[in-house]
Amino acid sequence: MTIEDIPSSGKTKDDQIFKMVEHSYDRMGERYHKSRNNDKFMRQLKQFVELLPLAANVLDAGCGVGKPTSEYLSNEGLKVIGIDLSRKMVDLAKQNVPDAEFHQMNILELDFPDESFDGIICVYTLWHIPREYHEKIIENFHRMLNNDGILVLNTGVYESDGMSKFFGEPMLWSTNNPQKTLRVVKNLGFEILQEGILNLGGERQYWIFAKK
Repeated sequence: MTIEDIPSSGKTKDDQIFKMVEHSYDRMGERYHKSRNNDKFMRQLKQFVELLPLAANVLDAGCGVGKPTSEYLSNEGLKVIGIDLSRKMVDLAKQNVPDAEFHQMNILELDFPDESFDGIICVYTLWHIPREYHEKIIENFHRMLNNDGILVLNTGVYESDGMSKFFGEPMLWSTNNPQKTLRVVKNLGFEILQEGILNLGGERQYWIFAKK
């Protein structure tokens, strides 16, 4: 399956992609979450919290059902806002993490005020967004972070674009190579605290920890 296989509906190709991802997660997201190893990146969540001030304001960009990321951050006393494209995921997140705040939003359209957050975490999310938008998204994260704010994100380990069935539903996979992602973060003026390919739960991803 390729991106060109997405049936035309009169909307732009990108609109169709986002709607497809939204509907796919609406249908299978809960099953995916139940099958997932949610402990595989707990060390990274702990590192994130250790870099933040007490009671920090944080954004979980691509929160899914709220577990483990928003739940862990909320339990650590942080003030969490989570956003996700899928209405079903947002509804589940509200049930799973009642102390956090959740909204159905497209990550390309985040309009929180400048310097709203002490930290932004965007993990297991970017590869479901066409990679030509990744730079725009990271630029917006920079705008929304306070001075000294912390950004954590992960992407794939090589450049790719494609479609596959994911838990029985069509899904986009789109990533820039790590060198391009790192260059984007550096060019925005972030200080790189840690970056590299990690093998977590049998999966390889490229991770960046950065400070504004």
